[in-house]
Amino acid sequence: MDSRRIPRPTIKRLAVYHRCLENLVISGVPSISSKDLAERLGIKASQVRKDLSYFGEFGKRGVGYGTELLLDSISEILGIRKRWNTCIVGMGNLGMALANYPGLAGSGFITRALFDNNPNKIGIPMPNDLIIESTSLLKNIVRERNIEIGVITVPANAAQSTAELLIDASIKGIVNFAPVRLSLPPEVRNEEIDISVSFRSLAFSMTFGSSGRGRIR
Repeated sequence: MDSRRIPRPTIKRLAVYHRCLENLVISGVPSISSKDLAERLGIKASQVRKDLSYFGEFGKRGVGYGTELLLDSISEILGIRKRWNTCIVGMGNLGMALANYPGLAGSGFITRALFDNNPNKIGIPMPNDLIIESTSLLKNIVRERNIEIGVITVPANAAQSTAELLIDASIKGIVNFAPVRLSLPPEVRNEEIDISVSFRSLAFSMTFGSSGRGRIR
């Protein structure tokens, strides 16, 4: 399967389906229809069926989807069953918050290193027996610890150079929280996270009525 042919909004919705299905399984719900799943998420049932159709046949007409089976299938598609070694570059407020967030490890993303270029932060102890290390050591540490994903939480003016440092260390994927679009080679996968966009989207929905409320875009 060539993931580049899958629309990015579909991949984002798969992650939301996964979260919803986890809650259903924990609650002991054995099966769910596309209609019920869609209503829980504020989207159309046809959208759920279309998203899943990219990856094969799931469920049975009139019966719906087995929640555990669908959860396992989406976990496989998203690569959640694999444990991904990650690093965070930029230990400001956001970097610190991510380093202290247990949900990443719970989803299979294991933080193996934390970097900053501020001498006053180097050596500060962090959760999971980590310390903040100098970005000057990034290349060797990334390779020694088999880190595949880099998380960028530096200011916008430092984001591109940080990305290039990660690429030089043979990182395979980047999650960029800096409010700037990165220039990356095609073999490096990238996810841009602009928190302000979510706020603007919410403001739009609140301003122009309830028709868009709660919908996944």
